[in-house]
Amino acid sequence: MDPKVDIFLSKATKWQEEFEQLRAIVLDCGLTEELKWGKPCYAFQKSNIVIIQGFKEYCALLFFKGALLHDANGILIRTGENTQAGRQVRFTSVREIATVASILKAYIYEAIEVEKAGLKVELKKTADYEIPEEFQKKLEEIPALKMAFDALTPGRQRAYLLFFAAPKQSKTRESRIEKWIPQILDGKGMND
Repeated sequence: MDPKVDIFLSKATKWQEEFEQLRAIVLDCGLTEELKWGKPCYAFQKSNIVIIQGFKEYCALLFFKGALLHDANGILIRTGENTQAGRQVRFTSVREIATVASILKAYIYEAIEVEKAGLKVELKKTADYEIPEEFQKKLEEIPALKMAFDALTPGRQRAYLLFFAAPKQSKTRESRIEKWIPQILDGKGMND
């Protein structure tokens, strides 16, 4: 048990009981506890397996490679349309957690086996993402922009491509692209 997680739990204003119950379940599976990204995170041989998360409407146990789990009970939730690997199990009460405790343990043990086997989630490559025509036009017009964009990490490139492609109207896509060109030219991602 990591003392930093004890502090985190003592300061939790919402979901404190749920967090403690999830923690007990995860620790019972023999994982190593650490506070990462400001949340209780659990690893097997330094590979992240699950993390406890708290949100406004629910708390969750996120499996980092949840896409590789069999989910015979249909409890894993994909957190967003562009989420590739992670899957959550969401809760709004201690009672809900108690009813699926044995299932959670089974999923955690399966996630450990996935890690032992060295399985990896097949992630989409940046080249598989559509480049909005408005952005493609800018890349062709401004060679420095193309060089700067190509120099970004694949994750930063994907974030821009998803963000630029999201609006339905071309005018809105163009506006977004114009706004973020300086950031790209500075070699920065959207969250830098």
